[in-house]
Amino acid sequence: MEWLYDLFFEQTALQAVIILSLIISTGLGLGKLHICGISLGVTFVFFMGILAGHLGFAIDPQMLTYAESFGLVLFVYALGLQVGPGFFSSLQQGGYKLNMLGLGVILLGTIMAVALTAITPISMPDMVGILCGATTNTPALGAAQQTLKQLGESTSGAALSCAVTYPLGVVGVILAIIVVKKLFVRPADMEQHEHEDPNHTYIATFQVHNPAIYNKSIQDLVHISTIKFVISRLWRNGQVSIPTSEKILKEHDRLLVITTEKDVQALTILFGEQEKKDWNKEDIDWNAIDSELISKHIVISRPEINGKKLGSLRLRNTYGINISRVLRSGVQLLATPELVLQLGDRLTVVGEAAAIKNVEKVLGNTVKTLKDPNLASIFIGIVLGLIVGSIPIAIPGISSPVKLGLAGGPIIAGIVIGSYGPRLHLVTYTTRSASLMLRGIGLSLYLACLGLDSGAHFFDTVMRPEGALWIGIGFLITFIPVVIMALVALRLCKMDFGNTCGMLCGSMANPMALNYANDIIPNDNPAISYATVYPLGMFIRVIIAQLILMIFL
Repeated sequence: MEWLYDLFFEQTALQAVIILSLIISTGLGLGKLHICGISLGVTFVFFMGILAGHLGFAIDPQMLTYAESFGLVLFVYALGLQVGPGFFSSLQQGGYKLNMLGLGVILLGTIMAVALTAITPISMPDMVGILCGATTNTPALGAAQQTLKQLGESTSGAALSCAVTYPLGVVGVILAIIVVKKLFVRPADMEQHEHEDPNHTYIATFQVHNPAIYNKSIQDLVHISTIKFVISRLWRNGQVSIPTSEKILKEHDRLLVITTEKDVQALTILFGEQEKKDWNKEDIDWNAIDSELISKHIVISRPEINGKKLGSLRLRNTYGINISRVLRSGVQLLATPELVLQLGDRLTVVGEAAAIKNVEKVLGNTVKTLKDPNLASIFIGIVLGLIVGSIPIAIPGISSPVKLGLAGGPIIAGIVIGSYGPRLHLVTYTTRSASLMLRGIGLSLYLACLGLDSGAHFFDTVMRPEGALWIGIGFLITFIPVVIMALVALRLCKMDFGNTCGMLCGSMANPMALNYANDIIPNDNPAISYATVYPLGMFIRVIIAQLILMIFL
C-alpha cells in the first residue's frame, strides 16, 4: 500500500496531476447542487482546493505556480476573445449609460476598500484580496498576486482574504437585489423599457409615397441618407424582386426593409408610409411569403472571406441575391456594405434557389470545417498577451513601473484580437463549446491551485477575530455600492429594474446573481445589460487591483 500513499503524497508531476484532477472533478460535481435556488458552480472547485489544503494535501511549489499561472492565462485570454467582438460597441450609444453606472459600482467599492485600510488594521495586500473576494473577481486577484510578486511581497495573504470573503460576495449581490426590490422598487420600475441596442435589427415594410424619391435609385437614397438600411424585397405590380443598387423606385412600390427600430420613423418619412404588419415574430415562414424566392441561412466557413467587407464581395449584383441580416455570436447585425465579415457568421440570404447555391460556393456553408479548433491563433494570442503584460508602464507619482502581468496582458490581447483580428485576416473563430471548454479548463485549474495554496490556513483564519473582520468588511464592499448604484439607476437615470439588475451583476462579475435576476424578471433585459457592462467592468477591475497596490503599498 506504500505505492498508493506515494501516489497521493509524494510530490511528483504525476501526484500533482492526480490531486488537481480530483479537486476539479469533485468541485465541479458539487457545483451542480442548488441551495435555496442558488448554485456556486465552478466556485466549488475553489472551496474543494481549500478543503484539500486543510487536510494536508500539497503539490510541488513549482508545479503549483506553473499550473496556477497557465490556468489564469488560459482563462483570461479566452474571456477576452469571447467579449472582444462586442467590447468597443458596448461603449457606444445605449451602452454608455450602463457602463458609466457599472464604473460607479466599481469606483465606490474601491474607495471603500482604500478608506477602510486607513481606519482598520488590515494591510493593503489583504484588503485587495478582500476586494477581489467581495466582487467575486478571480482574474483581478491573479493580477494583484502578480503585482505583489513584482514588489517582492507575499501573495498568501491576498489569496486567503479573497477565499474568506468570496462566499458572501456571491450571495451579497443577490441579497442587495432582494433589499432593493422590497424597499425601493415601484410597480412602474418593473415595466420593461426598450433596451437601446445599436446592433439589434428590425424588419418593416414601407410603401413609396414620397414624390422626392420617385425615379431615384436605391444607391441615390443611400448617398443622401445617413440612416443605415437594407432593402430585402421589392414588390411591384404583384411581382417580387431582389433590388440591386441601381433599381429605380416607383410610386406604390412596397419595400421590405431591415434597419434598427429607432430609425423606423425616419424611414417612414423617407419612403412615405409604413405598413402595420409585424415582421419581427420568430415564427414567420419567409419561404411561404413569395413562391419565387427562398430565404436561407449560409455560414461563412471559407477562411478567404474572413476579414473582408460585405460590399467588396458584390454578391447582390453578381448573383441577384440579397443579404438582409448577419448573426454573430447570438447578435443580429445589419448587413451593410461596410460590415467586416468573420468566420462563423451566419448570413440570411434571399433570392432564387439557383443563385443561393452559387453564393454557398463563395461563402462555404460547410459547418464541419468550423469544428476544427484554431489552436495556432490561440497560442499566438497568448504569446502576444504575455508580451503586452510584460511591458513596464511608467505612471507619474509611482516609483515602480506598472505591468499588466499574466491577467491584464492576455485579456487585452484577447479583446483586441477578438475585435480586430478578422480585419487582419486572423482566424479567431472558435465554436461556443470549444470556447467554454477553454475557459472552463483555465478557470478550474486556477481555482484549484488557488484554493490548495490557501487551504492550510483557511479555517484557522475564519475562526479568528481577524477572519470575522475580513468577512464583515467584504460584505459591506459587496452590499453598499450595489444598493447605492441601484437607487441611482432607478431614480436618477429612470432605468427599469431588469436593466438595473443586469448592470449590477455585470459590474460585479457575478453570473450567479444574474441567474437569480433572470428568474424574477420575465424579460431578457438583465442578460443584455450584463453582457454590455461585463467586458469593461472585468478589464477595469484587473487594472485597479494592480494600481491600488502600486500606489498605496
